[in-house]
Amino acid sequence: MSDKQTHFGYETVNEADKAAKVAEVFHSVADRYDVMNDLMSAGLHRVWKRFLQLKANVRPGMRCLDIAGGTGDVSRLLASDTGPTGQVWLTDINGSMLGVGRDRLLDEGVMLPVAQCDAEKLPFPDGYFDLVTVAFGLRNMTHKETALAEMRRVLKPGGRLMVLEFSKVWKPLAPLYDLYSFQVLPRLGEVVAKDAGSYKYLAESIRMHPDQETLKAMMEEVGFKRVDYHNLTAGVVALHIGYRL
Repeated sequence: MSDKQTHFGYETVNEADKAAKVAEVFHSVADRYDVMNDLMSAGLHRVWKRFLQLKANVRPGMRCLDIAGGTGDVSRLLASDTGPTGQVWLTDINGSMLGVGRDRLLDEGVMLPVAQCDAEKLPFPDGYFDLVTVAFGLRNMTHKETALAEMRRVLKPGGRLMVLEFSKVWKPLAPLYDLYSFQVLPRLGEVVAKDAGSYKYLAESIRMHPDQETLKAMMEEVGFKRVDYHNLTAGVVALHIGYRL
């Protein structure tokens, strides 16, 4: 077992143990994940994902990969644009989340290919996809640079990576944002999802995630070009976009 250390929220753990700890979080919250997202963000997560869809400008026939797609929100939006000639893969490392997403899409009459896989070891050929998306999943990955490099590998030349993730909030709002994240959010998790600890971790994981400029630099370091980002809701969330040229 590796003795290298990494963060699990504010806790320091062995790298080899992080994936299992993250899995426990999402196994615990899978059934109430969508309800909690609506409550936590006052519905704004839907606006953020819709912004990703608009910036993606997916056309019929394109191939898209949704990494850490969970309950399928982004996959559904992309599939509405690719049409029957295109392809959208819904993937997640967590079987519980993926099962909820698959069943939810099937209930809505949306049939997509689904794969449980690790973003650091994607089971897809080089240069296969026109677009790769990861929404609110990158911060949970142990080796972010490895995952980003894998995302670049599976993109076609000219293809894009879009990373939608919590980021560094506008400084004057930070005290209020911290109060909400560390006081309100765990209590909401306890009442609705019966799990305060998982939502405490999620709040901590946001603070440990690279800020806008750092993530931009990480994407550039693994070979992405023309990397830029859009701050949403005063930097609570940022959408990073990079190209494989």
